[in-house]
Amino acid sequence: MGLPPPAPLLLGLLLLLGVLRPLWGDLVFIPAFIRMTGPAVSASLVGGTEDVTVSLALLQDKEGLLPTPACGALTNETGDWSLTVTPSVSALDVTVRLKRGLQGCSANETDPFSEPPCIVQTLLVSASHNSSCLAHLLIRVEIYANSSLARNASENVTVIPNQVYQPLGPCPCNLTAGACDVRCCCDQECSSDLTGLFREACFTGVFGGDVNPLFDQLCSAQGAPEAPGWFPFLCVQSPLANSPFLGYFYHGSVSSRPQASAEVYLHTDLRDFSDFGYKQGDPIMTVDKAYFTIPQVSLAGQCLQNAPVAFLQNFDVQCATRLEVSQERDGIINAKIKNGVLGGIVTPRVIYEEATDPDKFITRTETLLSNGSAPRNVNVEEHYIFRWNNNTISEISVKIIRVAINAHQKGIMTQRFTVKFLSYNSGDEKEFSGNPGYQLGKPVRALNANRVNNVTTLHLWQSAGRGLCTSATFKPILFGENALSGCLLEVGTSENCTQLRENAVELLDSLIQATHVAMRGNSNYNDPSDGWVEIIRADAPDTDTGADPSVSVNGVCTDIPARLHVRILSSDAGAVEGITQQEILGIETRLSLVNWQFQCGLTCEDKADLFPVSASVQFIKIPAQLPRPPTRFQINFTEYDCNRNEVCWPQLLYPVTRYYQGEPYSQCVAKGLLLVSFFMLAVFLSSPWARTCQV
Repeated sequence: MGLPPPAPLLLGLLLLLGVLRPLWGDLVFIPAFIRMTGPAVSASLVGGTEDVTVSLALLQDKEGLLPTPACGALTNETGDWSLTVTPSVSALDVTVRLKRGLQGCSANETDPFSEPPCIVQTLLVSASHNSSCLAHLLIRVEIYANSSLARNASENVTVIPNQVYQPLGPCPCNLTAGACDVRCCCDQECSSDLTGLFREACFTGVFGGDVNPLFDQLCSAQGAPEAPGWFPFLCVQSPLANSPFLGYFYHGSVSSRPQASAEVYLHTDLRDFSDFGYKQGDPIMTVDKAYFTIPQVSLAGQCLQNAPVAFLQNFDVQCATRLEVSQERDGIINAKIKNGVLGGIVTPRVIYEEATDPDKFITRTETLLSNGSAPRNVNVEEHYIFRWNNNTISEISVKIIRVAINAHQKGIMTQRFTVKFLSYNSGDEKEFSGNPGYQLGKPVRALNANRVNNVTTLHLWQSAGRGLCTSATFKPILFGENALSGCLLEVGTSENCTQLRENAVELLDSLIQATHVAMRGNSNYNDPSDGWVEIIRADAPDTDTGADPSVSVNGVCTDIPARLHVRILSSDAGAVEGITQQEILGIETRLSLVNWQFQCGLTCEDKADLFPVSASVQFIKIPAQLPRPPTRFQINFTEYDCNRNEVCWPQLLYPVTRYYQGEPYSQCVAKGLLLVSFFMLAVFLSSPWARTCQV
């Protein structure tokens, strides 16, 4: 809807004044013109706002002419409109709001904006001082009846239609809006003439619109054309509404909106069963009936300061926090923890150590000048060792590494928290990764038979900072978890290809320094014959022959090791007390070679380039035993194969077999036995059986 002829002139003057007045330091509305299509709009009044009065007026345009703005008798309440002024920093926030609803507006629900607007008005907001006009805001109101902002909507409830029996997408092949999709016979946009062109080649199944297909074993379904009439012998009677392709909706009509809260409450009703012993995964409790908490990392990567410690669950996490908001954790000294026996208490034994390299934990430091401020200690590492005996805790040892910093020092601090549960009678022997089979998430145990000090696990890189290999730390390879890690190797301009090749091989070999890995989680380190398999190293490049030139043509180094592939074969090896035990059957390492060229600009300055190296771990699970070979019947009578024919003999009595998933198998067996009993009773009461008894 266009503006009257004088309106563009007034609008242009207001916009021109709105651009120039801030430069002069005068009052001005930003923006100076607003087209309003909803129930409320806002603007800002900037400039010298002291002793300024803001008022609202409804302009009555007669014969397309707007009256001259005046600041005589203006008010904040004009009919259906209200004006709200909120002071802010060097400005005033002005809000104009519609007070009444739009129940009186009638509209066509299927045609949102084809009808004329329900409300068409012109509002003028003026800023004055001592009845002298200083600034104006022109608002053109055009609100439609079908506008989503104009409806009387509630923010507390959401209306959800009851569509529990409506399929989710009645015509999945209808992919183009406003056009006919070829071979989509359920498309309502296809005319009868167009449908006749491809009626014989329509899409079938769910994609073609058959969103409630009948499965073969349904009693109401027609049998396959080539199947005999007696198959299946038993069928399933089920209503058509019971279909897996129906949408999943709520039955109710109103759903309350969740209330936002700044605080998160976990386990408001604490259930303390620690007096009767802990179970794996139970939270460790204190005598105050509270959780014993240690900072941990959530699934979203955030550091939770008050995360409960679970019984028999180890973890090793790192949290980054700012020094100015970090809190001291000295409550561990006075903590009294329940040991799992009624009335039993265990007190942690704490040992403090000073960090030798504070710069390793604190980065981007900034010290503020202050007089007389005493230094304070912050914990950078906390290591907890819990000794357990059956379902109780016998001892808790804590080692805290701390750093002394300035009281007003700023920076980023990286803290490390580890929790390890050990048996009460365990010494310095290596920790098991399972008993006897591996547990998911436990380190893969390794052994180097060529060294006195044997390594205990395989490693990957854990990069930090710039991602350089020189600053990267190691993390163990965990059983059953595929992983990928890498770092950047600095290469100087003075290094040749042979030296680069040797450095890359040495760097990748540092991850796998073992010769054997344990098949089981409890293989004995002192007995190499107790379930240890040798690591197969395939295609290891020979860097000692000197066959490759030190500098290749055009500065390109060929056959540089860039990636280490570790493939581990595992399988199920039985079960202990119903728990599946997994073991490692073999392991292979392989290096991938690439061609690499030193990258520099017009002139190669004395600046190092970065060569990326990476390592990947893949666990491949193979079957514990060979698949069951086909029977002689399956080999000779292929016409009864379930996958290739209409008749499937294993599903002849479908409702009482394991193929039927509609009910528990025990109920299916009970119904099958009841059916057999009815059959035997019918045979017993039949006339041939009665004649046999008479004879």
